[in-house]
Amino acid sequence: MKRVRPAHALLAAALLAGAIAAAPALAKDAPPIETLGPPPSAAASPNGIVLPQRLIAEAAAFQAFLERAQTVSTTMSSAGEVAAALKMSTAYEPRALIRGAVAYAAIAALQNATFVNAVRAAGNSPDNRQLMAGYLTNDPAYALQFAGADGAAGLAKEALGAPGLRLYLAGNEVKLSAYYVQKNAWSKEDIPNRPGRLAAVEEAGTMPLPPADDHVGALLQAESGAAPLPINAGPAQPPYTPLVARAVQLAAMAALGQAGEDAYDRLSVMAFDDTTHTCLHIAKLNLYQCLAVAKPNYEDIFCIGQHGMADTGACLVRNVGEPVPAEVRPTPNLAVKTQSRHAGG
Repeated sequence: MKRVRPAHALLAAALLAGAIAAAPALAKDAPPIETLGPPPSAAASPNGIVLPQRLIAEAAAFQAFLERAQTVSTTMSSAGEVAAALKMSTAYEPRALIRGAVAYAAIAALQNATFVNAVRAAGNSPDNRQLMAGYLTNDPAYALQFAGADGAAGLAKEALGAPGLRLYLAGNEVKLSAYYVQKNAWSKEDIPNRPGRLAAVEEAGTMPLPPADDHVGALLQAESGAAPLPINAGPAQPPYTPLVARAVQLAAMAALGQAGEDAYDRLSVMAFDDTTHTCLHIAKLNLYQCLAVAKPNYEDIFCIGQHGMADTGACLVRNVGEPVPAEVRPTPNLAVKTQSRHAGG
């Protein structure tokens, strides 16, 4: 996996070489952040941090989607439940999911006060802020040189890695349930209108994530510093994956006051990672292939667990630089063991 390493010479282009060499001096020589006040473009926020409302809404949609997907039942009892679970766990467009993930992780990274203060201390004038915004736009690694960047990266990793792991593990459980549910006659019945079901899932895979207005308020409070997200993590050591670097990059733009409403288009391009996109795209293709050949309901349960949930979760875990646990496979006594476990035994 390609990783991003902080560097003293962060941009190789000759046009920017001299300016980059001066950047550390800006961070070192600036007066304390308390004497500066927020940048003018950030004045509407109590702590001088802003992100476009659309990005916050996408972060909320990402958070809500992962929460919903993790709740897919391992004890489904009808074809209707299977159809609902399929819709709930697979309706995302990869680019939209990544954009929401980066925005959500950036909000988590902003909880590191050392990092925020270091970025803002360097941006102690309009010229410096404009210069730094240019560096950040050109290279996410620029954000990783500031004090506290390792702490911000640790929060970003936890924000994506922890729910990604939960989704992966939940997907494994759902996949395993496809084996023991076969004792029920309804699970062996053919899925009605299979082509229509596949077409609906493919169409849902081209749509933005469903809105999650009920999650926006908490993210706005976290962005403003009024109420942090329940995410705790220690500093993460480099090298950082591109997905983590993108989150820290976006956090730096927000701390700098250069991520207002009019910057959404530019920031949405920034909030993307090719490696993660490739992983999610493959997960989608495998899901569609699985659904194309699935006939009885229990096979759809397998497709949901493996490709809709576990593969998606694994993409997040791998692309923040964490290992994915070994896959759990069924055993001859799976039905008895699983029924006992879900009954509290």
